[in-house]
Amino acid sequence: MFRGTTTVNLDEKSRFAIPSRFRDRVREICACQFIATVAVDHEFAGIPGCLWIYPKPEYEKLEKEIVELTSSEESIFLRTFISGFASECEMDTQGRVLIPESLRTIANLDKKIVLVGQINRFDVWSEEEWGKKQAQFFNGPSVKKSGESIKLSF
Repeated sequence: MFRGTTTVNLDEKSRFAIPSRFRDRVREICACQFIATVAVDHEFAGIPGCLWIYPKPEYEKLEKEIVELTSSEESIFLRTFISGFASECEMDTQGRVLIPESLRTIANLDKKIVLVGQINRFDVWSEEEWGKKQAQFFNGPSVKKSGESIKLSF
């Protein structure tokens, strides 16, 4: 669904434009309805400078998974932050989406942001943090190995 990386500007009202190549798909799969929330890593820690923006039906799938988790400390923590910061957003007729001020502040989003397609959602990065993440990726291993065998044919 959502692939690639695009740098976009926030306008004076803190809206950004969904790239035109995705707009028809957005209208089709979610009737222009999104849910924006904080991004978390594999250890349930917030990812500095990053938000997640899901088409509403995709976010609802995530909510169902979260509800079905046990009542462990990690699942409660995850529910508190993923759902607690979730905010409904809508793509207007010109393809723009308003990011709520609270989420912009958390992610330190400024004039330029980077949309990174994650198949079923967009990661929205501050340009500065995205630059750091790219440098980390290109300079060697940046995640702890879990021991899980991931098999993909590249």
